[in-house]
Amino acid sequence: MPALPGASLVRVAGQGVRLSLYAGQDRAQLRAAWREAWRRRLQGLPLEPLQALMSDLVGMHPEYAPQLEQAAPAAHADGDSFLHLALHLALREQLATNRPAGIAQVHQRLAAAGGDGHEAEHRMIEVLGRVLWDAQRAGRMPDEQQYLEALRRL
Repeated sequence: MPALPGASLVRVAGQGVRLSLYAGQDRAQLRAAWREAWRRRLQGLPLEPLQALMSDLVGMHPEYAPQLEQAAPAAHADGDSFLHLALHLALREQLATNRPAGIAQVHQRLAAAGGDGHEAEHRMIEVLGRVLWDAQRAGRMPDEQQYLEALRRL
């Protein structure tokens, strides 16, 4: 994907550090990547695998589409739509790799109980967001075991 060539994951270590999913990618570039993925989907253009995942998530949240179609969208009335979509993307990566070990089973249980995998994701990303927020405020890496334990309590 043109906006993310050679990108590597970055660990966030402490307060005052800008949170970025990819080295060298700032907020504007990451948001542009979401907009580009959605634009390509709407125009029926070929998508890179990451763009396909991103645009699938936007398709599950049509309320965010108008913002992605603007050059400089404002935050969604209910919060930051880009953060919400990014948390979905992060959770899907965790589910695909089952890391932390056991997270895929938590998702399966929640999806079966509620009958909706997307709603299960929403419940799980609330926990993910809280864990990331707490870790950043404390200036430490997120604790995977505490995260998994909180998910299991859902």
